[in-house]
Amino acid sequence: MGLIHIELFATLDLVGQAPGGPDEDPVGFPFGGWQAPLVDEVAGAQVAAAYEDTDALLLGRRTYDIFGAYWPHQEGGQDNAIATLFNRVPKYVASRGRPDLSWAGSTQLGPDLAAAVREIRDRHEHVKVVGSLNLVQTLLRERLFDRLDLWLHPIVLGVGKKVFDSGAVPTSLALLQPPAAGPKGTVYLRYGIADGTPATGDMTAPDRGTGSDG
Repeated sequence: MGLIHIELFATLDLVGQAPGGPDEDPVGFPFGGWQAPLVDEVAGAQVAAAYEDTDALLLGRRTYDIFGAYWPHQEGGQDNAIATLFNRVPKYVASRGRPDLSWAGSTQLGPDLAAAVREIRDRHEHVKVVGSLNLVQTLLRERLFDRLDLWLHPIVLGVGKKVFDSGAVPTSLALLQPPAAGPKGTVYLRYGIADGTPATGDMTAPDRGTGSDG
């Protein structure tokens, strides 16, 4: 069985909407492209490394349309490595509509999304989910992911679609490597899903030594 990796860019208030440009998801959101001024060489290298072992992409409809219009034309340019990778691997699209599947290697998933994702995980080693916030909500709700790569950027927007929105359920995660910060303040966090649900405790219990003498 392979691994489902969720790759997300978010603000400190966990907005993940339209990081790359103003036309990605503009309805009711005035901050499209918020990530662009915060990109640096460290984050770029982290993203490239995160994609190295990709052997399939799992995308929501909006992200697929954006990628399909962009990446087929980028080979030979400054993003040649990622373009070549994305153009080569199979692409799986979660959509209730009829997406244009002209991007080579593209397949639309059937109506039973959870079953389709499990089948993809059995077929591939490293399936990457990029952006696709609506799809991410389903994966979170069904616990159909194995890794979560999260780049936190040092801004607060106050509006926009959140990473953990309508799909999150109580889930424990384990940090897989030390956090890494770039020169512009972006912090890269890599988590793996862990067994069980979050535990609780009492920080005021006497044996924790957090109380006062009066």
